[in-house]
Amino acid sequence: MTAARWTRTCSGAGWRATNSSRSGSGYSMSSSDRVALVTGTNRGSGLAIAEDLCDRGYRVYSLNRTLLGKGWLGEIQCDLADPAAIRAAVSQVIGQAGHLDACVSNSVDRVLDPLADLREADWDRLLAVNLSATYHLIRATLAALRERQGIFVAMGSHAATRFFEGGAAYSATKAGLKALVETLLLEERPNGVRACLVSPGAIANLPGDDDPNKLTTAAIGACVGTIIDTWGAELVVGEIEVRPATLPKPPIVGIDRLLHV
Repeated sequence: MTAARWTRTCSGAGWRATNSSRSGSGYSMSSSDRVALVTGTNRGSGLAIAEDLCDRGYRVYSLNRTLLGKGWLGEIQCDLADPAAIRAAVSQVIGQAGHLDACVSNSVDRVLDPLADLREADWDRLLAVNLSATYHLIRATLAALRERQGIFVAMGSHAATRFFEGGAAYSATKAGLKALVETLLLEERPNGVRACLVSPGAIANLPGDDDPNKLTTAAIGACVGTIIDTWGAELVVGEIEVRPATLPKPPIVGIDRLLHV
């Protein structure tokens, strides 16, 4: 049986399901529908995660600072550096969907400057988008995830434990994310909420990047989709690390060290 695909109505009145494609129609909501919220779905691995969940039958909602314009993504414009905007957007999603089964914190900002050159504004924004936004997402979605015994997934990085020149802000935020997600799992597992940190190596996230030594975005989408959809409530994946199957030749320095893990 073909999994249902989802598209948002032009009037914003809700969602419709079809057995044909992500651009189809014909849906009426019920409490059994599975709903996923993903941040940063306008390109790269975030878009691949949304596509994979959609193909598994989830209604997908997205929080994006820049909108992609695909109706099935259920996009809500949101700057993840703004806590009030996160709270309002999540409230809108839950109000429209009625419930929430999965939340994926994927949005990321990256500035790769040496500490001597790193601007305070860039440091503050990376903390806000890469770390604090996940905290605010947890706070905003937790009650809904408890109701459905759902899952919260955060996209980490090898940079959390494998440091490199110019990566102070990026690595620091990813290291903090690791602590945040593990604590969420410890605290909320008794309430039926699972939490998972996905820590990938280098990803070919930019258009035209076909480097064979990087993970494809489709592989990341399938990984996250499997964690959410296939491994049920009886199994908790607290953290999963994934790497490209091939390695570039050393020596390498800087952020390219992540290619040689």
